[in-house]
Amino acid sequence: MRRRKQNWLFWLLSICLCLTFGPFQQTVKAESAPLDIRADAAILVDAQTGRILYEKNIDTVLGIASMTKMMTEYLLLDAIKAKRVKWDQMYTPSDYVYRLSQDRALSNVPLRKDGKYTVRELYEAMAIYSANGATVAIAEIIAGSEKNFVKMMNDKAKELGLKDYKFVNATGLSNKDLKGFHPEGTSTNEENVMSARAMAMLAYRLLKDYPEVLKTASIPHKVFREGTKDEIKMDNWNWMLPGLVYGYEGVDGLKTGYTEFAGNCFTGTAKRNGVRLISVVMNAKDASGKTTKEARFKETEKLFNYGFNQYSLETLYPKGYQLKGKETLPVVKGKEKEVRVATGKNLDLLVKSGEEKQYKPVYVLDKKKMTKEGKLVAPLKKGETVGYMTLEYKGDDSLAFLSPDMQKNIRVPLVTTAEVEKANWFVLSMRAVGGLFVDLWTSVAKTVKGWL
Repeated sequence: MRRRKQNWLFWLLSICLCLTFGPFQQTVKAESAPLDIRADAAILVDAQTGRILYEKNIDTVLGIASMTKMMTEYLLLDAIKAKRVKWDQMYTPSDYVYRLSQDRALSNVPLRKDGKYTVRELYEAMAIYSANGATVAIAEIIAGSEKNFVKMMNDKAKELGLKDYKFVNATGLSNKDLKGFHPEGTSTNEENVMSARAMAMLAYRLLKDYPEVLKTASIPHKVFREGTKDEIKMDNWNWMLPGLVYGYEGVDGLKTGYTEFAGNCFTGTAKRNGVRLISVVMNAKDASGKTTKEARFKETEKLFNYGFNQYSLETLYPKGYQLKGKETLPVVKGKEKEVRVATGKNLDLLVKSGEEKQYKPVYVLDKKKMTKEGKLVAPLKKGETVGYMTLEYKGDDSLAFLSPDMQKNIRVPLVTTAEVEKANWFVLSMRAVGGLFVDLWTSVAKTVKGWL
């Protein structure tokens, strides 16, 4: 009888514990569960600062397929800016470009061997429809040959600060699919490869340096050579553009990719409420583990939902903010002996919900403008930059960026709030004399104190 009573009490206690702690345990598990991205590698980045919001295998080198064309776009826009190439410049296909463009098993707009095409036509075919023949045409226009263009691609990647990359052709196709025309110096079994970090870095620089790329990348449909016998409807392969099958609010770029080697890939970008995000998924897969076109968009949607739902753009410290206890800096050779300093602009940052108080402001003064004693030297203009204010993150994880130098993207100038004129020679002389007497008196006082 006593054992039955103990069992009854045990089960009653168990039920009470479940009722009391069960829901709490489930909530903790849900909140601490990692973002389940089905891809070999993935990354989510704040396009303004380069801060990494999510990462998975971001330094693993993988195939990039037609995401390669983002570098081709960059180099074309570079050439347009430098006036080495013009939008209305005409091009007649080489034998290589002609033969490649006829392969409809690949993404292409067929080009006539004796046809004449503007650079803008070829660019739109590449950016919207991922046309491979048009892409090699652009490479030949810029560099004379794809071989020369590939060198430019690798050189530009180095210049942009990318790591973990290799370009062997302009399109992202497997070299074996290039009809035996793969660039000299490369082999038939070579592929374009990059890490997710490098891919995001390329997208970051493309959007920073040439934001106009989105005007074309965001076009959902366009007719190539409209009104001619050669017209072809080009449907954008980016199915996340609003109005398309996986339309997502704010998506306006950038580039999809697929080869057997790379699987289904996508570098996307979207903007909402003043926040632009960059995402990369590489070899995206469905629940069964199969790589599919749909998977690359579904996994990207997860990333965007996480970014836009969990983060918001906040003004952590406004223009004119002064750090308590450091409102002034000492000045030498000035009419005033100190000057007030404050931030010269708002310090805005994409902040995760609930982490607003995890950022501590820190002043970093410009040592070139300071004496060894840590004083500014007059004269000083109002609004003169004397350093900067940055942030120290007190959260669980460190602030991670695409590259270390992007830390500078979370700093604002520290400026003087008033002018400080240089004192004239008489004032400086009297200060020197006064200083001498102060030193002398201090010395005498110490001596007298020693006698006593």
